[in-house]
Amino acid sequence: MVTAKRAYNWYISLVAASCMVLYGYDASVFNAVQGSKHWVAYFNHPNSQIIGAINTAYTVGAVVAGFFLGGPCADYFGRRMGMTVGSALVIVATLMQTFSPRGNIGCFIGGRVIIGLGQGLALTAGPIYIGELAPQEIRGKIMSFWQMFYSVGSFIAYWVNFACSKHRAALGEWDWKMVVIFQLLVPILIIGQVFFIPETPRWYIQHGNRIDDARASLHKVRDTDEEVENEILSIREAIEFEKEAISGSYAALWKDASVRKRMYLALVLNAGQQITGQGTLNTYSTIVYKKVFTNDSTIALINALNATFGILFTMNATWTVDRFGRKFLFITGAIGMALCMLIVATVETQTPSPEGTKTVPVGISIVFLLFLFAFFYKPSWGATTWIFTSEIFSMNVRAQAVGMCSQTQNVANSIVQQFFPTFLDNCGFYAFYMFAGINALLAAFVWLWVPETKKVSLEEIDTLFGGSNHVERGAEMGIGEKEGGLQSIDDGEKTVVRMNENEVVPKSVGN
Repeated sequence: MVTAKRAYNWYISLVAASCMVLYGYDASVFNAVQGSKHWVAYFNHPNSQIIGAINTAYTVGAVVAGFFLGGPCADYFGRRMGMTVGSALVIVATLMQTFSPRGNIGCFIGGRVIIGLGQGLALTAGPIYIGELAPQEIRGKIMSFWQMFYSVGSFIAYWVNFACSKHRAALGEWDWKMVVIFQLLVPILIIGQVFFIPETPRWYIQHGNRIDDARASLHKVRDTDEEVENEILSIREAIEFEKEAISGSYAALWKDASVRKRMYLALVLNAGQQITGQGTLNTYSTIVYKKVFTNDSTIALINALNATFGILFTMNATWTVDRFGRKFLFITGAIGMALCMLIVATVETQTPSPEGTKTVPVGISIVFLLFLFAFFYKPSWGATTWIFTSEIFSMNVRAQAVGMCSQTQNVANSIVQQFFPTFLDNCGFYAFYMFAGINALLAAFVWLWVPETKKVSLEEIDTLFGGSNHVERGAEMGIGEKEGGLQSIDDGEKTVVRMNENEVVPKSVGN
């Protein structure tokens, strides 16, 4: 039975997950507007180098924010503030792009940089917020909506673009401006809700040991006082151990061997997410489909349908990620994607093109296979990469590590985006054999080196990577608030949490 507090936990998590709509919309909107002749004419027919610069500009902003700004902002000002500032920057950048002076591609590119900065901030704070407030038994299920909301962003962008493509003559230049300006919708909704949801208890305790604020935050999303007090004690024990035995700062990223191991794994997985072929298809699907279809409206419809099915495919993660585990989804998804890319390349390269494009049956086959690729990608490397990254780091480095690792997606994607158009022009669909090989290697990597993390509490996940259990080590150090708050004591038979002088609550095993 879903309690009112569990339902509220879902609500606040979905507010945070809306940050991913920003990413999904923006990743799709530039791909969409490239098909508009009005956009091309408005900016004086930009060449391929300018097109590449527009993509790179976004990446530069996102990487700078993810590596240098997102972590400190989420740590020092709070997870909610990270989401708010990121959303505000997206609003400013959207207006810059929509109302760029005619021919002023520099203003449009500047907007792309600022959108990258905004998303770098929001995409760091959002998954941390969800991970720190979601109960461990449903953390994976809730985080699966993070990736699903990426598909929601793509869904909105591509369907708005499809609708505009059907009325290009009537809309004129607004056929692309309408697609761009719709990006205002979600950041406005996020800002309108974010300060009515609680900050995370871990942030409150890290900043001034604000136990009462942390307790009030947890009371909104946990069903019993015992759950609240146990979780607060576990958080405090873990934080104190990290400060005393490791480092309370980002220095733990290189001082702690187990954290370094997690960084290496997360960096590879996040880079791998983008070189599966999905990142390239998000940016260049219009160009890819032009080698198969001649009608622009048909291509816009295929992109819109792909985004729609992407939502449905991602929902598979909600019932699989906590049932079968992260590792199973990674491996299954990678093998499925490798087979799809292998068959797509074979079908396209080994069939005739009588008039420069493929016959209808071949075109349909290619579309089906790329949709099947999305079926394997969305719940696995799409959703599970974010779930795994947001849950494996200890509190003292979580914000910075998540920001750095998640923006590795943009680093990898920008590298592939630079050479893929040339690769596609010179080699055609033979380029997809490369993605087949990459996915096979990713499956082997996960099989050999990635541990399973399902249903492990955030405070105790360190043991999976060769580190200490921060809760147990913190308890051994005698962590407890001596003045009117929590104190961990031992009565000889069981550990208890003392809330005050007159009330003692048993501490259950685990978190």
